[in-house]
Amino acid sequence: MKQIYLDYAASTPVDSDVVKAMIPYFSETYGNPSSTHKHGRTAREAVEHARKQVSSCFNVDPKTILFTSGGTEADNLALKGILFQHLPKDLGKGPHIITSEIEHPAVLQTCKQLEAYGYSIAYLPVDNTGLVDLDLLEETIVEDTKLISIMYANNEIGTIEPVEKIGKIAHKHNVLFHTDAVQAVGKVPIDLSKLPIDLLSLSSHKIYGPKGVGALYHTKEITFDPLLQGGGHEWGKRSGTLNTPGIVGLGKACELSKQRLSNDINHLQKMRDYFIEKLNEIESSTLNGHPTKRLVNNIHFRFEGIEGNALHSMLDEKGISIATGSACSSEKIHASHVLLALGLSPEEAISSIRFTIGRNTKKEEIDYVLPIVKESINHLRSISPLWEQNE
Repeated sequence: MKQIYLDYAASTPVDSDVVKAMIPYFSETYGNPSSTHKHGRTAREAVEHARKQVSSCFNVDPKTILFTSGGTEADNLALKGILFQHLPKDLGKGPHIITSEIEHPAVLQTCKQLEAYGYSIAYLPVDNTGLVDLDLLEETIVEDTKLISIMYANNEIGTIEPVEKIGKIAHKHNVLFHTDAVQAVGKVPIDLSKLPIDLLSLSSHKIYGPKGVGALYHTKEITFDPLLQGGGHEWGKRSGTLNTPGIVGLGKACELSKQRLSNDINHLQKMRDYFIEKLNEIESSTLNGHPTKRLVNNIHFRFEGIEGNALHSMLDEKGISIATGSACSSEKIHASHVLLALGLSPEEAISSIRFTIGRNTKKEEIDYVLPIVKESINHLRSISPLWEQNE
C-alpha cells in the first residue's frame, strides 16, 4: 500500500544533508562544548558555527540566538523569563500580558500558569479567518503591560498574523513583542533586522532538522530570568549541557532553509492552491482560515456532515497521514480551541481536518489522495444522520 505523508506541520523528515552534518558529533567529535580541552573546543566551534547559521537565516547577530530543546521551551522561556522579572503583588493584579485565543498550547498553557501565579492575562479574540483586531490590541494595552505574545502563523489553520503591525503597536507603547514562529520559519521570509520583534521562537523539526532542539531569538537588550538553574550555559540564560548534534542539525537546517526558501515557497504555493481548488469541488466543503494570508503549505477544510476523526482514521487505514482539528479522548471529542475561536460551532469544528504539504510533496501524490478523500467523505456522509438532515 502506498504511503502518503501530509502532516508536515506536525513534523518534517530530517534532510539528508542535515543528517550528514550531524553524524560526526555523535561518535567522533563527542566532547562537551563547555569543556576547555581540545575535544570540548572542537564541539564548541561546531555550536558557534550553527549559531551563525541560525542567525544568518534571520539576518541578526549570533549573540541574539539562544539554543533550547524546542519551540515549547522557547515559548516558556520568552514568557516566564520576561514576566518573572516583574512579580505580582496581588492575585489577578500582577503585570499584564496580551495574547490571543488561538495560540499554541505552549503559549496558552504558560499564560494559564502565569495567571494562577497572579499575573493578568488578556486573551484577544480573532475574526472568522483567525486574524487579531489591531485596534482592539492597542486598546487592550495598559500601563502595566509587559509583553504581547501573538503567533506569526497559526499551526492549525495557517493564518498569518500582521506581526509587523503588531510589533509597531507594541513598541509605540514600550511593550515587548514575542512571536511563536515555529510554523512560519521556512515558509515566510523573516528578516529580524527589519521587523519590530523582540523575541521569536523556532523549532528544528518543522524545517527538516532533528527533533528535540530549537532556539529563541532575543534582542541584545533583553534580560530574563532563566527557567533552568545549573551551570550557567548559554550566557546564564539556559543551563544544561548543549545538544551538540541537534544544534548542528538545526544550524544546517536553517542554512538550507535560507538557500531554498524561494523555491520552497513557489513549489508549496502551487501545490497548496491546486489542493484547495480540488477540495473546494467537494459538496459542502469550506476552507478554514484566511483565504490568502495563510501559510503556503496549509490546507485546512471542514466537510459538512462528517466527523474529522473518522475521516482521519479512514485515510490512515489507506496509508494517508493527515491531522484533525480536534483531540479525541476515550470519553468525548474535544473541538479545537482555534476553530471555536473562529466562531465555528462544535459540530463544524469537529468536521475539520488539516492537510499540510512539504518540500517533498508531488502533484502526483495529491492526485492520488484526492479521489480517496472524496470517496471517504461520501461514505461517511452516507451513514451520517447529520448529513441526512441536510439533504
